[in-house]
Amino acid sequence: MSNGDGSLWITFNGEIFNYIELRSELIGKGHRFETQSDTEVILHMYADMGERCVEHFNGQWAFAIWDTRHQKLFLSRDRVGVRPLFYARTSRGFVFGSEMKSILAHPDTGREIDLETLDRVFTFWSGLSPRTMIKGIQELPPGHSMVIADGKVRTWPYWQLDYSSIDFGMSTEDCAGRVLELLGDATRIRLRSDVPVGAYLSGGLDSSIISALARKHSGDRLKTFSVTFQDGEFDESNFQQDVIDMLQTEHRSVRCSYQDICDVFPRVVWHAETPLLRTAPAPLFLLSNLVNRDGYKVVLTGEGADEFFGGYDIFKEAKIRRFWAVNPGSHWRPMLLKRLYPYLKNIQAQSNAYLSAFFHVKPEDLANDFFSHLPRWELTAKLKGFLSDSVKSDIRKSDGYAEMRQRLPAAYARWDGFSQAQYLEATGLLPGYLLSSQGDRMGMAHSVEGRFPFLDHRVVDFTTKIPPHLKMKVLNEKYILKHAAGHLVPLSVRKRPKQPYRAPDAASFFDSRTGTARAPYVEDLLSPDRILRDGLFNPTAVGALVKKARNGQAIGARDNMALIGILSTQLWVDQFISHKGDAPDVIS
Repeated sequence: MSNGDGSLWITFNGEIFNYIELRSELIGKGHRFETQSDTEVILHMYADMGERCVEHFNGQWAFAIWDTRHQKLFLSRDRVGVRPLFYARTSRGFVFGSEMKSILAHPDTGREIDLETLDRVFTFWSGLSPRTMIKGIQELPPGHSMVIADGKVRTWPYWQLDYSSIDFGMSTEDCAGRVLELLGDATRIRLRSDVPVGAYLSGGLDSSIISALARKHSGDRLKTFSVTFQDGEFDESNFQQDVIDMLQTEHRSVRCSYQDICDVFPRVVWHAETPLLRTAPAPLFLLSNLVNRDGYKVVLTGEGADEFFGGYDIFKEAKIRRFWAVNPGSHWRPMLLKRLYPYLKNIQAQSNAYLSAFFHVKPEDLANDFFSHLPRWELTAKLKGFLSDSVKSDIRKSDGYAEMRQRLPAAYARWDGFSQAQYLEATGLLPGYLLSSQGDRMGMAHSVEGRFPFLDHRVVDFTTKIPPHLKMKVLNEKYILKHAAGHLVPLSVRKRPKQPYRAPDAASFFDSRTGTARAPYVEDLLSPDRILRDGLFNPTAVGALVKKARNGQAIGARDNMALIGILSTQLWVDQFISHKGDAPDVIS
């Protein structure tokens, strides 16, 4: 789209939810509009305010504006990174797009693996922007803008997460009231659409609250969608039904089996454009397919509540470990570790001695910038033991922790431990994996747009001022959110322990009853010959892991992550390097 005199041109992926209010303000300043779209509002805001226009947007976006008068290209990405934006500098110019595949379509773009990014994936679950899995292709980080002019590139953050202004005098009631007010309005403006808006319903607290608020503000019967699982360990349909009954939603669900995950996994990697350590994106791929077939293009979801209201077990884990470290000789304090991960049978079956050893706090850990995340990252980093000797040699001097440390804001060291943990989760796993591989990519694979009321910047900014004890009261996660909005959902959902969304991993690819792979591509990509030919992994180590998977013995987190990480990497190499962008067959 261009403005009236053709001096500004825009290409835009996303939504500006407060465009109606901004449009009214601009009309008051004398701007004239030809459409009712949010896209035109962006153009007029840029004409009025220049590069700082993005500070006034409430939305999720990746856009580029060509300014013909100043001969410059202005690009921007939303605050938390809902929408992706990739770019590359070539010998003949500058290329950008919402997917790496579009960059790779340019004849001057190479296809060399960035092994340091693979190292980061096998530590942090995702690469660290601006680098990607392909050398030369970069990603604009969340909350950043960029200008290309006169052959030069300038990038800067226009927004940053900051926990420097916590209000410890905030009362519980005042805080709860403000949370509900902000969340209600965030949901209301995300219902603005020229097509019907549905909602994802997982059976957990967050999506249930959003569904309840959507039902309240829409005034119509809400359409909800969910995933159920053949494997009862992962199925949450009973809780989903409680919410459906309370809200009286019109509901559709897709039932997911081991074979379903195996069948769509190549397509999932194709859309994610990166190796994965879990199969969790696959059921969401199937869910967006259901939504699309049901005629819906927009859904509200509950992502972001755990990061900003303190819901994850990793926050609880860090709190217990800090408490334990005060009295490291205590025999009672390590027993609190049994309160962690109640949904993981393998962890619950372990002895106190094992849990104490696994979560042990070394004196030097307490002073580590990454105290809260060390157990997770160290467990994930063990996957690098499966890499080939040549790859290990290439990355041996690469220090992911040092790179991560350089990205920390100057004030980080002055924040409390709970806030530090929230920052790491909200700027790492959230944009790098949850909003991309598990979010935007799986939705847009079937042209379904996810919208996230918990990620409204007004909600996010307010949560940075909430004292940690109101987020996690003792070990009661998301305390203030439950206090503010718990009345909107069934008691069964409000009282249930936190359980993250999960999906079956190794069992999705090998049938332990027969010892066979569930699809030919699994046998091919994990065969010793193929592993040796591609050169990223050690054939002997992979062979031993595959044998465990065949026998149903790959039950721990390490084995499951290793199998999925290796298989997805092999798929990624096959799709993006070996065959230069051949898409897998589309599911019906």
